[in-house]
Amino acid sequence: MTERVILEPGQPAPDFSLQDQDGNTRSLADFRGEKVVLFFIPEAMTPACTKESCEFQESSDQLATAGYRVLGMSRDSVERLRRFADRDGLEYPFLSDPDAAVHRAYGAYGTKNSYGRIVEGVIRSTFVIDADGLIEHALTNIKATGHVARVLKLLGLDA
Repeated sequence: MTERVILEPGQPAPDFSLQDQDGNTRSLADFRGEKVVLFFIPEAMTPACTKESCEFQESSDQLATAGYRVLGMSRDSVERLRRFADRDGLEYPFLSDPDAAVHRAYGAYGTKNSYGRIVEGVIRSTFVIDADGLIEHALTNIKATGHVARVLKLLGLDA
């Protein structure tokens, strides 16, 4: 098992180019000049991941008004992410990282405790990236429930 990367505020966010649920290639560099909320989920269409993704959708207008773009990411295929987005009305880009290379670059893949077993897999994480491409906040090993509210509070948008 490889050692997990830990990103800290002030570090450059690792760049990437991946396909979204519509097959469009999206790069982090495309969002330079904008603030980004990038979140990683273990698996599309599972209960906790659906709840978190839908809560980000429900908050996307509020985040957009404050200058933040929402990007989701998982190891699911483009086709599965398309079904997920269609089923749950997700309008933001959801990126497919099937080999987990970007997950690893962000420290969102590695050894974790899953129901008392040590396994290697996706570590639910969210990163706030500033307009210059630097990590502003790094939240790793989080719980899906209440997470979006925590992000909004962290960004001062919970009023």
